[in-house]
Amino acid sequence: MTDDLTAEATALLQDLIRNACVNDGRPESGEEIRSADLLTGYLTGGGLDIESFEPQPGRRSVLARIEGSDPTAPSLLLMGHTDVVPVNEDGWSRDPFGGDVVDGFVWGRGAVDMLNLTATMAVAFRRLADSGFRPKGTISYLAVADEEARGIWGADWLVDHELDHVKADYVITESGGFQVPTAAGPRLPVMVEEKGTYWSKLTVRGTPGHASSPYRTDNALVTAAEVVRRLAEFQAPPELSGTWQRLVAGLGLPDVLLQEEGFRETIDQLPLGLARIAYSCTHTTFAPTVVHGGTKTNVIPDRVDIEVDIRTLPGQSGEYARKLLLEAIGDLADKVEIESGDDPASRSEIDTPLWDALGRVTSRLCEGSALVPWLMTGATDNRFFRRAGSVGYGFGLFSKRLAFEDYATMFHGNDERVDQESLALSTDLWLAIAEEFVGPRSG
Repeated sequence: MTDDLTAEATALLQDLIRNACVNDGRPESGEEIRSADLLTGYLTGGGLDIESFEPQPGRRSVLARIEGSDPTAPSLLLMGHTDVVPVNEDGWSRDPFGGDVVDGFVWGRGAVDMLNLTATMAVAFRRLADSGFRPKGTISYLAVADEEARGIWGADWLVDHELDHVKADYVITESGGFQVPTAAGPRLPVMVEEKGTYWSKLTVRGTPGHASSPYRTDNALVTAAEVVRRLAEFQAPPELSGTWQRLVAGLGLPDVLLQEEGFRETIDQLPLGLARIAYSCTHTTFAPTVVHGGTKTNVIPDRVDIEVDIRTLPGQSGEYARKLLLEAIGDLADKVEIESGDDPASRSEIDTPLWDALGRVTSRLCEGSALVPWLMTGATDNRFFRRAGSVGYGFGLFSKRLAFEDYATMFHGNDERVDQESLALSTDLWLAIAEEFVGPRSG
């Protein structure tokens, strides 16, 4: 049965990749309707209750549900997104939208982020429906649009406008579940916290003039270049939270990572993927990402706009992030106008029945393993559900073929791919957690 389900998951993942639901942030991009229709067709049958939501033309999300017999039992939502980020094909070894299977790996944009889980959740959900699964608690599957651009036409809209349809006591989406080898056995990170965003646009003003006479001009581009340099070099003070401390202990990382002194020197010696995670899990981060400015080669620019991706830690306010931003800019602050949007960090407790159920299931599927909580340095749709009262975790289950270093660097990167053994493990995980957490299956 597992082989059949893995073949199904592989084929469905290939189709999702080939649909190329690329979300570049414009309302008309994404076209997730292609994958929404694909999943609706795949799930139709088995007595499933299937609904669709399309707040913007083409930005369609799909919800399927198996009603529980006990309204007091906890409900569970398995949620995957169908959109992917843009790609530069020049950096890829294979067609990023080909869905090729090579040496047991499925290649393509979204293979890791997160179409692999979107596909395996659907396959497990269909198997549950076909088998006549009758749970105590309601279990739902949501394939949502627009996760890669703040969820405006996806989870954010659904929670705001259709909460009665999508709300669940517990939600599982990306990311986590990669196997980290330790002396005590494999450790499986579960995302229980995620950083907030304080995305900012910095407008640098100058004075226009003829570029043939640049001496002592007030060139906004030159000022902006210095602002970008300062942002790139700025390091906020580390915050070594309880989640970080449990992660360090669980993974058997050096104790020096639990103190400020020597922290930076230690992470500089770690593999690149782990070093990036360690830094971002413990710092408010600043990444200048987009610059627009200038009008003509022979005109001194009088305005340059800089977009900065700022990620805040749980418990940090927008006011605190702005204070750090001004500190980074320093004495150039009077030349910069700042426009920011605050989307705070979110977190869920680990002392829950779902955490315990995940621990029991994964100990069977991955011998010798144990769960460890971790902080997601990006953002997921879980934040909307947490704010609506749900406990939200990020998880899947990946094989040893997908090393953490690869997992960490393939998100939004080149040559994204996932192995079929991971597809099998994740499918088995969803089936087992349904049985363990909202079951039992009848007959």
